[in-house]
Amino acid sequence: MLSNSTARWLQRRGIHYGWLVAAITFLTMLTMSAALGLPGAMLQPLSREFGWSTEQISSSLALRFALFGLLGPFAAVMMERFGLRAVMCMGLALVGGAMALVTQATQLWHLFLLWSLLLGMGTGLTALVLGAVVANRWFAARRGLVIGVLTASAATGQLAFLPLAAWMIEHWGWRSATVPVFVASTLIAVLALLFVRDRPSDLGLVPFGGDASAPPPPAMAMNFGTPFKVLAEAARNRTFWLLAGTFFICGLSTNGLVQTHFISLCGDNGMGAVPAASVLAMMGAFDFVGTVLSGWLSDRYDNRKLLFWYYGLRGLSLFWLPHSEFTFYGLGLFAMFYGLDWIATVPPTVKLTAQHFGPQKVGLVFGWIFAAHQLGAAAAAWGAGLTRTLLLTYTPALYAAGLACLVAAVMALVIGRARKAAAVAAA
Repeated sequence: MLSNSTARWLQRRGIHYGWLVAAITFLTMLTMSAALGLPGAMLQPLSREFGWSTEQISSSLALRFALFGLLGPFAAVMMERFGLRAVMCMGLALVGGAMALVTQATQLWHLFLLWSLLLGMGTGLTALVLGAVVANRWFAARRGLVIGVLTASAATGQLAFLPLAAWMIEHWGWRSATVPVFVASTLIAVLALLFVRDRPSDLGLVPFGGDASAPPPPAMAMNFGTPFKVLAEAARNRTFWLLAGTFFICGLSTNGLVQTHFISLCGDNGMGAVPAASVLAMMGAFDFVGTVLSGWLSDRYDNRKLLFWYYGLRGLSLFWLPHSEFTFYGLGLFAMFYGLDWIATVPPTVKLTAQHFGPQKVGLVFGWIFAAHQLGAAAAAWGAGLTRTLLLTYTPALYAAGLACLVAAVMALVIGRARKAAAVAAA
């Protein structure tokens, strides 16, 4: 197979094959995040063309977030049963199909079918759970850094893509903006098909930084009832509820609120779609730096204290946003502080999950924690849309999200220290 010859070629040059798998995973998550961010640039164009309210369009996005998150634990099962490559290709195919078909949408139910169902399923199969599984399977060393880089792609793609999408919508209409995501999905699916392997042992390798004399860890036996069994076990642990609760607030204050409504919020305050999308792109640049740095920090410092600072600073930045006067300078300051910890919470959360629940269960347990993240995003996507429809302003939603982040900061400090790995594995 091409992957075997490529592994030998890389090995002769001192490069572990895991870095290639991580690179393709990065591109996959980058494309998925671009697909998730795209509808945020289309809220007002769709409303103008079809007469749908912000609340109606936001409802389809909220359902997408919920489906996206709830698929996480089952995506982990599918990765165990069918392999990383099959799941990645399936997710990319669903997203590419949704992008192609949504250009023909004329009714609101079309939006629910394509954006909620197909896009939600496709992105759910290749969400942050994919990054956690790849990092834990292919890397024994630098795991926090890899999680940080892969996590950064999940925000950077959607934010960096939005200026191009806004420009295309402004010049050629909203349908044209789906083309780049469709093309990228197709090309990356081919790369995944050719080069992604499920485990290092498939190529006669050990994880990067692993012990060559140690036998590979056995795969956890899974079926589609396993996620519920793992959930029942995890639910007896207070740490699970603290991690899920803080991550619910993370999704509420990022994907559901800012990702979905930021361009519309700026439009309400006199800023055009392209400049507003450029501010989001600026957030993406700072997010990449912040999340990679967070991965590095999570390997070296107390992850609970990292989460305290991330959520606390995010909450303060959301309180400040309505007072930025929506000038490019004011929003630039917001983009810097907010962007630095957009998804910086993920590496510490994944590390804490692995420490408390063990490497075999980390994919499934984090899948449920990520489901809480997306349920928070769904609540904010719908709730902020309802706020704008009823009150003609997003300000109450921003204050509510800021307050929730301060609560999450306190919750992070309540998380206990992990037991020793042996005790966790035996649980």
